[in-house]
Amino acid sequence: DDLVTFLIGCSFTFEKHLMDAGVPVRNIDQGKNVSMFITNRQCVSVPPFSSPLVVSYRPVPESLVPTAIHVTEQHGAAHGPPVHSGSPAEIGIQDINKPDFGEAVEAKEGDVPMFWACGVTSTMAALSSGSELVITHCPGHMFVTDRKESD
Repeated sequence: DDLVTFLIGCSFTFEKHLMDAGVPVRNIDQGKNVSMFITNRQCVSVPPFSSPLVVSYRPVPESLVPTAIHVTEQHGAAHGPPVHSGSPAEIGIQDINKPDFGEAVEAKEGDVPMFWACGVTSTMAALSSGSELVITHCPGHMFVTDRKESD
């Protein structure tokens, strides 16, 4: 009787839109789950919840960075535009080849590291609450519905 449900958007929602706009999605091209990293950015805490920001990583050709930003900012319910582009070290990522969740994705020469807010942040926040029961997703395996991405 006292359970609360949250439905969190996922950056997987905008991957098809990136591809439709001509932006390669390296994790899909490589048949891998997206790389996810715990950052050095702390989210605003609301007791009993607290968490660092978790981001998903997608390497994007430099010439297509503006396109990737434009496409993803149209999807605010699916994390919107990137929260960081450029040096992973600036957000506390020491080794881009060792994700905290998901699989390592290989960048190509000329790719820019781009990072989007990730729904795993909410999982970490829920786990920080000390609740006796938390039911959540597995990174890379999200909510399934009959609604289309275009809805």
